[in-house]
Amino acid sequence: MAAIDPRTLMWTKACEMIDRAERLHRQFFQPMAAPIYDVSWEPPVDIAETNSEILITVALPGVDREAVKVTVDADRVSVVGFRRPSAIPRDSLVHRLEIPYGKFERQIAFPGTRLQLGQSEFANGCLVLTFSK
Repeated sequence: MAAIDPRTLMWTKACEMIDRAERLHRQFFQPMAAPIYDVSWEPPVDIAETNSEILITVALPGVDREAVKVTVDADRVSVVGFRRPSAIPRDSLVHRLEIPYGKFERQIAFPGTRLQLGQSEFANGCLVLTFSK
C-alpha cells in the first residue's frame, strides 16, 4: 500500500476548511431584506451613577452635534442620529470598512427612575449626558 504524501493531506484539509468557512459565511451573512432606511447601528455607551446623578457617555466619533437628537421620557433615554460615511476616493481600493455609518439609535432604560437632564456636552467624539436624580 502506497504512503500518502503529507502535503496532499494538508492541502485536502485546507480545502475542506475553506469550503466549511464559505458555507458558514453564506449561512450567517445573508443580504438584508429590510429597506436600508430601517437599518441602524447602536453606538457604545458608558453609564456611571453617583448618589446625585447618572452620567451617560455615548461614543459618536465623526458625528456632527446637529445630527444627534436626545429624547428623555419618564424612564428612558433615546439617542438618535446619523453619521455620514467617510469620503473614499473614487479610484481607491477599499481593504476594510469597520466604522459604522448611517442611522444610529440607542435606547437606555432606567425602570423606576425619574430622569431629568441636567446638561449635555459634545466633546472629543463623545456625547456626555448628565442626569440629576
